[in-house]
Amino acid sequence: MNGPEIRVEFDPGLHLFVPQTRRAGATPVATDGVSTLGHVVESLGVPLTEVGALVVDGREVPPAHVPAAGESVAVRAVERPQEVPGAPLRFLLDVHLGTLARRLRLLGVDTAYESTDIGDPALAARSAAEQRVMLSRDRGLLRRRELWAGAFVYSTRPDDQLRDVLDRFAPELRPWTRCTACNGLLRQATKEEVADQLKGGTQRSYDVFAQCRQCGRAYWKGAHHEQLEAIVERALTEFPARG
Repeated sequence: MNGPEIRVEFDPGLHLFVPQTRRAGATPVATDGVSTLGHVVESLGVPLTEVGALVVDGREVPPAHVPAAGESVAVRAVERPQEVPGAPLRFLLDVHLGTLARRLRLLGVDTAYESTDIGDPALAARSAAEQRVMLSRDRGLLRRRELWAGAFVYSTRPDDQLRDVLDRFAPELRPWTRCTACNGLLRQATKEEVADQLKGGTQRSYDVFAQCRQCGRAYWKGAHHEQLEAIVERALTEFPARG
């Protein structure tokens, strides 16, 4: 780009996406005179899903603003909790976030998940069709214009990923109401209704069951229940319902 030069300063929360040389205050950026500010910001490495306000010379502008020579731009991070307008809050996760998907479902959050790599165009199309927030660590995917909404998952550790999503979006938590395998809703079930899924020891030791209305999978308080309960209790303690 050899057009008008502007100065751009990124919020520290966005430094992950930009080179080291652009992390120390406002730095010069050459534009082409026709590209939008949103395009310029993304060309510097920051997906617009992670951008809050764009402030030019003290006034907030939309991503469609075309910067002029000499303008100073402050790129701020998304405010938390982030409001997602329109549809009820629900998520779509890519193939790399299976553990996060299961934990969100454990907490009763509507979470679709692709267990195979169906490609960025298909993921973006599903996000738009079902009005789901796309969660991913793929920056290219998050730049796709057809996404309904999206968010970068900053950590590779499931505990931190879950904490980040709950902090950013503040979804309503309804633990133990969704199937961790398919996202369907659970219902109470009798031992007889799920008997074909029970081995001898389970058949003798447990009397309280739930079953997924969608895929039929049975649930009970088995060997891993304490670990799951710890995840639920930690989430409810750290992120109580916001009235």
